[in-house]
Amino acid sequence: MLLKTALVTGANGFAASVLCRKLIERNYRVRGLVRKGADLRLLEGADVELFYGNLGGVEPLTDACTDVDVVFHLAAAYRKENVPPKTFWDVNVNGTRKVLDAAIQNGVQRFVHCSTIGVQGDIKHPPATEDHPFDPGDAYQRSKLEGELLARETFRKTGLAGAVVRPVAIYGPGDTRLLKLFRHINRGTFRMIGSGNTLYHMVHVEDLAQGFILAAEHPNAVGEVFTIGGETWTTLNELAEMIGRILGKPVSRQHIPASLVWAAAILCEAVCKPLNLPPPLYRRRVAFFLKHRAFDISKAKRLLGYAPKIPLEEGLRQTAEWYRKQGWL
Repeated sequence: MLLKTALVTGANGFAASVLCRKLIERNYRVRGLVRKGADLRLLEGADVELFYGNLGGVEPLTDACTDVDVVFHLAAAYRKENVPPKTFWDVNVNGTRKVLDAAIQNGVQRFVHCSTIGVQGDIKHPPATEDHPFDPGDAYQRSKLEGELLARETFRKTGLAGAVVRPVAIYGPGDTRLLKLFRHINRGTFRMIGSGNTLYHMVHVEDLAQGFILAAEHPNAVGEVFTIGGETWTTLNELAEMIGRILGKPVSRQHIPASLVWAAAILCEAVCKPLNLPPPLYRRRVAFFLKHRAFDISKAKRLLGYAPKIPLEEGLRQTAEWYRKQGWL
């Protein structure tokens, strides 16, 4: 059996590094596109051929796709303080165009583009299917939407056999986005903003890797968009209680009115922006507690045979154990 070669862009990232290892387990040769000077710790011990390139630069990426059978395009510019909107566009739109062009020029057989459920914004009537209207809320989400639409248009016009994956909130060992929440609950300093009844949908990084691979290998995936998530969603109250059980710590029943925190965030942004300082509190962080993010994953189940395997509480337990090993809890 001939080995297939996969290119994973942003291979040193959290989800991409796990995908690389899963592909190796499936006997793929794996090439990883990373920036020069990138932190490669998540790829330690993995048999990944590194190719250095910059999605936001001017140089083409044609050579990265030489002799490649399938491309997994996960690299992106993510939301951080003081990232100019142009950076999101350069990487998430123009960078995507460069990867698509390189794939077409090299005759790549399959292409999986990683988008985000953020392109659909706040879900007013959850759960949302893939056909829910677009409603990006910031420059990052707008750039990801444009990148997704570009990929879909390219698949349609060129015949490149591609699929789009929209992950829900990704978590698991190796990720730090939940660390603050774990720490506050561990220290007894966590207070819920608002009612806590907001819906939140998560996916373990290993289940997401399964979704990416199915999108690359299954014939039903071609030309489709898939939301990849865990088996179900939870409320933020339930999520906090779950983490509290795992850590053996009680979770405060005290809730802070959302309107007060929202007003404080507006004030922080107004004071800090002229000084070019990152605000200690900003509206996007508050919105985490207020906007529903719950999604219907039945399309991926039906067409791809996608089946998330890791229950949320077990995945959170794995995450807590990893945080402890790092000395963070």
